[in-house]
Amino acid sequence: MKNDAATTAIERLNAVLASLGPVAVAASGGVDSMTLAILAHRRAPDACQVFHAASPAVPPEATARVRRHAAREGWALTVIDAGEFADPEYRRNPANRCFHCKTNLYDTIARHTDRAVLSGANLDDLGDWRPGLEAARDHGVRHPYIEAAVGKAAVRAIADHLGLDDLAALPSSPCLSSRVETGIRIEADMLALVHAAEKFVARRLRPRTVRCRVRADGVVIEVDSTTLDRLDKDDKAALGEAVAAMFAREGQARDVRFAPYRMGSAFLRPS
Repeated sequence: MKNDAATTAIERLNAVLASLGPVAVAASGGVDSMTLAILAHRRAPDACQVFHAASPAVPPEATARVRRHAAREGWALTVIDAGEFADPEYRRNPANRCFHCKTNLYDTIARHTDRAVLSGANLDDLGDWRPGLEAARDHGVRHPYIEAAVGKAAVRAIADHLGLDDLAALPSSPCLSSRVETGIRIEADMLALVHAAEKFVARRLRPRTVRCRVRADGVVIEVDSTTLDRLDKDDKAALGEAVAAMFAREGQARDVRFAPYRMGSAFLRPS
């Protein structure tokens, strides 16, 4: 997307934001919500609050990224505990886990503000089943990107146009709970292991994408096909043993195997 197209998208977004009055942006630390928070705050600093939920499901790097941008941009930032880990429905990890996560998030934000709550959902998110959007609808949450017909590529182009280099190229990274197969209980210590394993593999292989999936039959390390193709049998064995040892040290002995990255592959949608 060229700069003029990014400028047009920004103009549409600013028109949506102007219609909403004072807002509260839910910022996860990803490119979508962070770019939205920056746009909303730069347009009307006194009319923009930013909320970030820190939890075991959120990589610490994401929280650090939010705090870093908040300090640089001068946000009125509130870091909250959304309370999803106290919700037994969230912890049992049903197919609509995201509904319970977002319900807790929006309930908590509503206790802190009466402003219009904004999410970073974009037009591309409408192409899949997103239980979190159901929770947003129940809470009257607004989605400026969707209202302005802005998709993921346009969000990245906007971030690039604004000089937000660290955000424009930021890989997608859903919450750590998304790595746990549907039906396996969400545990904070398991999410910490998942994150540690992904960081370990990332340091060793420098892949474009890495996910550590916890399944009923073991752990699956998913990496992009280019990275996977350059691994021979011995490489996989050595790396798999190292990851297995990380889990075993924490009392989570599991077999480890490799597979090509597939988005949402830990999610088992009911038929």
